[in-house]
Amino acid sequence: MTYPPPSPTLSYIPNCPPLTGPQVQGQYDGTKHFDHHQRAFTETFSPDFNTKLSSAGLIYKHFAPRIISQRLQQPEESAAVQIVLNKLYGEFIEALDANDNGISAYPADVKASFNDKGVTLASIVGGLNPAWNEECSDEQHDIRFVKASNLIGEVFVNKLDYYGKAWLPARDFVISALQNRKSIHQSGKIMVFETPIPWKDHLFTLEDELNIPGEEKPLYVLYGEGPGKNWRIQAVPVSKDSFASRKPLPEVWRGLRDEKLSEISGIDGGVFVHASGFIGGNKTYEGVLKMAEGALDMA
Repeated sequence: MTYPPPSPTLSYIPNCPPLTGPQVQGQYDGTKHFDHHQRAFTETFSPDFNTKLSSAGLIYKHFAPRIISQRLQQPEESAAVQIVLNKLYGEFIEALDANDNGISAYPADVKASFNDKGVTLASIVGGLNPAWNEECSDEQHDIRFVKASNLIGEVFVNKLDYYGKAWLPARDFVISALQNRKSIHQSGKIMVFETPIPWKDHLFTLEDELNIPGEEKPLYVLYGEGPGKNWRIQAVPVSKDSFASRKPLPEVWRGLRDEKLSEISGIDGGVFVHASGFIGGNKTYEGVLKMAEGALDMA
């Protein structure tokens, strides 16, 4: 009788550990050792965050203020550096800490509507590891580690430059738009920007800081797409990451385009209104302002 060959073993594969980087020896001292596996370790980035730090977060906490300061050419103690420091941690580093510590973003009893794990920083870096049945030498392993390090480093710098040089400067424009919104419409529920800017984060933060009551919060944001181009109207979401709006554009406009939209809305220059009512467009500022005013008056 011929038996099937025995199951393959891993004995022929050279030792090729995952891309874990240098060992940190179960210590954390803030200078040389940045391990987080100690039984008693519970440190977080700040009281505003609940996620336990991993080695990534520990290194970020100690060295990022200096890096951000140099990149933005601002003193470490400046408001700009502190704002970007916290923003970059919450938008980038915290997810790395949570992944390393096995912390889920959702309660265990919540079933995801779709798989969001296929393309993440962890999966991308993990994909650089050698496969279980792939040979690799120490030299090849080092090459892979450097590749992973460079990849994450590039993502970090891109994020830092965006938050420090694009996102943060937009705050002043949002402040100005909030202060001047009643000159656009007496209700104060319409804000205007001359160009597309990252306004959502700042709007929700400033509404809290300025204690703007619910009945005075903006419902629509208008912005130009560029000189000589169309204008957009966007319904303010109920939260910065939500697809639900405080007051979506009228249902009778949704899914319409061009002449049909102009006909139904009674506003010339219609371009489109999204089927969900969260955004629309018009060829002119005057037209998009009329859309906002009309939307305010409709149930």
